[in-house]
Amino acid sequence: MSEVPFDPVKSLPQVKMAASVGAAAGRLRRVIRRMPSWRGPSRRPLSLEPPPARATAVRQAFLSFFRDRHGHRLLPSASVRPRGDPSLLFVNAGMNQFKPIFLGTVDPRSEMAGFRRVANSQKCVRAGGRHSDLEDVGRDLSHHTFFEMLGNWAFGGEYFKEEACSMAWELLTQVYGVPEDRLWVSYFGGDPKTGLGPDLESRDIWLSLGVPASRVLSFGPQENFWEMGDTGPCGPCTEIHYDLAGGVGAPQLVELWNLVFMQYNREADGSLQPLPQRHVDTGMGLERLVAVLQGRRSTYDTDLFSPLLSAIHQGCGAPPYLGRVGAADEGRTDTAYRVVADHIRTLSVCIADGVCPGMSGAPLVLRQILRRAVRFSAEVLRAPPGFLGSLVPVVVDTLGDTYPELQKNSAQIANLVSEDEASFLASLQRGRRVIDRTLRRLGPSDMFPADVAWSLSLSGNLGLPLDLLELMLEEKGVQLDSAGLARLAQEEAQHQARQAEPVQEPGLRIDIHALGELQRRGVPPTDDSPKYNYSLQPGGGYEFHTCEAQVLQLYTEDGSAVASVGEGRRCGLLLDKTNFYAEQGGQASDRGYLVRVGQQDVLFPVVQAQVYGGFILHEAVAPECLKVGDQVQLHVDKAWRLGCMEKHTATHLLNWALRQALGPGTEQRGSHLNPERLRLDVAIKAPLTPEQLRAAEGTVQEAVGQDKAVYVEEVALARTAHIPGLRFLDEVYPDPVRVVSVGVPVAEALGPDSQAALQTSVELCCGTHLLRTGAIGDVVVIGERQLTKGTTRLLAITGEQAQQARELGQSLAQEVEAAAERLSQGSRELVEARRLSKDIGRLTDAVENAVMPQWQRQELQATLKVMQRRANTAIRKLEMGQAAQKTQELLRRHSGAPLIVDTVSTESLSVLVKVVRQLCKQAPHTSVLLLSPQPLGHVLCACQVAQSATPAFTAEAWALAVCGHMGGKAWGSQVVAQGTGNTANLEAALSTARAYALNQL
Repeated sequence: MSEVPFDPVKSLPQVKMAASVGAAAGRLRRVIRRMPSWRGPSRRPLSLEPPPARATAVRQAFLSFFRDRHGHRLLPSASVRPRGDPSLLFVNAGMNQFKPIFLGTVDPRSEMAGFRRVANSQKCVRAGGRHSDLEDVGRDLSHHTFFEMLGNWAFGGEYFKEEACSMAWELLTQVYGVPEDRLWVSYFGGDPKTGLGPDLESRDIWLSLGVPASRVLSFGPQENFWEMGDTGPCGPCTEIHYDLAGGVGAPQLVELWNLVFMQYNREADGSLQPLPQRHVDTGMGLERLVAVLQGRRSTYDTDLFSPLLSAIHQGCGAPPYLGRVGAADEGRTDTAYRVVADHIRTLSVCIADGVCPGMSGAPLVLRQILRRAVRFSAEVLRAPPGFLGSLVPVVVDTLGDTYPELQKNSAQIANLVSEDEASFLASLQRGRRVIDRTLRRLGPSDMFPADVAWSLSLSGNLGLPLDLLELMLEEKGVQLDSAGLARLAQEEAQHQARQAEPVQEPGLRIDIHALGELQRRGVPPTDDSPKYNYSLQPGGGYEFHTCEAQVLQLYTEDGSAVASVGEGRRCGLLLDKTNFYAEQGGQASDRGYLVRVGQQDVLFPVVQAQVYGGFILHEAVAPECLKVGDQVQLHVDKAWRLGCMEKHTATHLLNWALRQALGPGTEQRGSHLNPERLRLDVAIKAPLTPEQLRAAEGTVQEAVGQDKAVYVEEVALARTAHIPGLRFLDEVYPDPVRVVSVGVPVAEALGPDSQAALQTSVELCCGTHLLRTGAIGDVVVIGERQLTKGTTRLLAITGEQAQQARELGQSLAQEVEAAAERLSQGSRELVEARRLSKDIGRLTDAVENAVMPQWQRQELQATLKVMQRRANTAIRKLEMGQAAQKTQELLRRHSGAPLIVDTVSTESLSVLVKVVRQLCKQAPHTSVLLLSPQPLGHVLCACQVAQSATPAFTAEAWALAVCGHMGGKAWGSQVVAQGTGNTANLEAALSTARAYALNQL
């Protein structure tokens, strides 16, 4: 199926085939389900025949076949960045971009709505999230994080099973020349639990194409029934497998192509309903296909990877690649070859599509991939610095003709990879020293401490991906304390939640008595000017300098001043100077670590810094004894600090943009920011309109797009007193005070006749800021709520997160437009009207909870509210019409009878109740009970008792008797009741209903 990328090779154990075809097929079903990853030697070709074609020709042959022979429209690959789909970190299947068609939400006016038969080669990334192959890459010969998915689609019943199977068989056997006796197929064998029978149609199609019955296997829903999610389009699939053994011994099957036939919709109650329009969705991994066609057992032995493997060998001087795995791979050299080759492809494709290594989501996964590649290239292959960036041109040569964005962005990709490689190498070397020192202190059976692992990880200080850290420990034969690590991760998540809505919590602090003691001793306030010691590099990255300091005082958790703290103790450090930003002015504290000067292999994690009367207290955990007088070197968490700088500069711009949109009377009432998001409280007279929010965002976008310089200067406080437009908060400012001005030098902004503060952002601020606005990327307000009358709180995000929010908003807007078009066309069938109403309700929930632009949320919510009313009105009209029709049928069948007990075909309890009511209205002396059978044995029940029969005969008791007989429940009043049940014997339920009524009457 197109959702399944290059999985582990499915291999069969070496057993003799039984004489009976039936017994053989049964045995094959059992063993193919185990599907272990093939780990044999990779360099031996499958045959002595020369490779038939290069990968480029294989890809082009696929596209040309569907375009020229079968009239498919060729589409370019979508970006690996999912557009408007927050459920995905990366595009991981060819079908992702066509979800609106499958879900029925495509805008009928869009180009996509006109797609009937299309084909393409889609760039896919499988890393992070539920479906991740990252940790397996390198360990075997089959896994990749980036792969290409060849696919063809037919929408709206353009063609279905027979054509799809025939095309696939024709391409494989006639175009690619795959021997027919090497191909096996599987089909859906049915599922008794859901009442679905076997897909005999697919089986018979394969038999008609000449596939022997012994090579046509049936499987259950786990293997051969594809579902998009818990609800939504789904259907049986049929797979084509290739036999690696070639008739020698038992079959060794590898899945080659998956053909999915979307013909059902999984409802919220778990039932399956036929789709009004059927679709075909197929997917075949290019890397695996090329391996088969080039006679190789490993994709790494194909021409998709051989240029990279050759470049790696030439660039680092490691022994040549031999395709070994497991224990045979001495020194893990071949593992490193595979990791580096795979990861540089993934990095190049992702960066070309605008996903760059970063702090969260897909960018964080990419950062993890890059650092994994750096570690293997530097430590295993002994590659020189800058090596990874030198491989980018090889990737461009291999894939650039097919994906021109690689050629367009090749220089940017290489520069970014090289910069991050250089940054991480220093951390990697320090991490290795910390690991080695920690291991020397462990006993033979001790696990690696969770707190040390955390300080080394991406979540801690050195930025080592956890899977990489586990791999490094695995090489040493040491197990990581995973339970302790999970506890620390939970604590970090709780800390992040508190950062979003900060509250004052008890913790390490310098109280009034300790402050008095420091002042009595003449200890000067902490010099924190080094926190501003950072610079912008030519490549666009920031360099944050370290700071050397002396420990002046140590504090225990209860606030006691001590001369030293022991191993494992949480403590407060007072230093003579620091480069850490202590939480103030709404900006979250820095975090990072410190080391003793001359002892770089012991990290003291610093979780936060707080300021008390000019003294900055660093909260840390001491892995070893620390004493007053020790000389230490401080390192801020660069990614964390940069995230805060982006949010702080964005906060200034948003504050200024709101004044531009709402007028100069708009006042800031407070703010708070961390690397994830920013919060801005503003005093405004009325709630913000969508137009005002959109205008403010547009103003910020303009300033960001111009990449304006951010000027910062300390000036005498008196100089700022009478500047028009200069923003003051209700705070006590130091003298001199720092002024932050966007786009205008501070001296010019504070000139006697300057109007700059009315035309750009100029504020008094002690925070850390970007040096140019372009690094913000984008700003999107994603939330708004009223705190008090006249004060509104805005939540906003920046960068990649903001871009994803815009894409999600645009995607939801298109879905709403498509639903509005369906609504305007009207529904003749009740099923269709109900489906539309459910879709509108689903969209309403999605818009309410989505991370998207707030202005767009407000607009869509207003539109959906009107649409839902119209949809409900349409349903009521159709239900009344359907009920009237069924009422007349029943009256003709039961003319003049005092009791009507019968079945009615309807899909909802609402219609059933309307039929009962209309019957009793037209025949007021008749008591009525109707049952309506549903899928999977469910039964709906509705009844009404004639007024003349009550109170001795009540509707509620009647419904309870009948539904109780069916193992269900009922509710209602003396006159009208309804209920549900479950039975396969409807006649027995009807008999119970008649008997009860006759007994009461």
